[in-house]
Amino acid sequence: MASNPPKLITIDHDDYHAEHIGRTGDGRQFFLTLPFEPAIGGRVGCEFVALYLFDEHGLLIEAKIDSFGPRDSMSDEARQNLHAQRLKELGGVSFERIELAPFSIERFGTTFGLVLREPEDEEDPLAVEVQPGNYMAFFEPWDSGEYDT
Repeated sequence: MASNPPKLITIDHDDYHAEHIGRTGDGRQFFLTLPFEPAIGGRVGCEFVALYLFDEHGLLIEAKIDSFGPRDSMSDEARQNLHAQRLKELGGVSFERIELAPFSIERFGTTFGLVLREPEDEEDPLAVEVQPGNYMAFFEPWDSGEYDT
């Protein structure tokens, strides 16, 4: 039986990929993360800082995405500094469980977001993946708060 695409994905705060998620003082939800394009198949790859802001219902309202180029030539210090700046710009935040609607946006010729991945066959489950990089994948039940890496 095929499952239905989720309306919302729950993400629990943790000390790994979901370390910088939660709510701002005005009730918006946020997800500050470090997506990447892997350097495979002849591609040079690329590293990013992404801050996604959502309304209280989990709908995307803003995406700030910055490119740092290939991992082997980027300034890790500059990337870490921008990451810290983006978090500071949010003001007082609480790190907590969030519920977000899947979304995708194009920047730098790349798809970013919580992107639906359709099953390739009967054995393959429906998933929502954090792209680019597919470093967080969500499966049913969509409200578990858990992800695979």
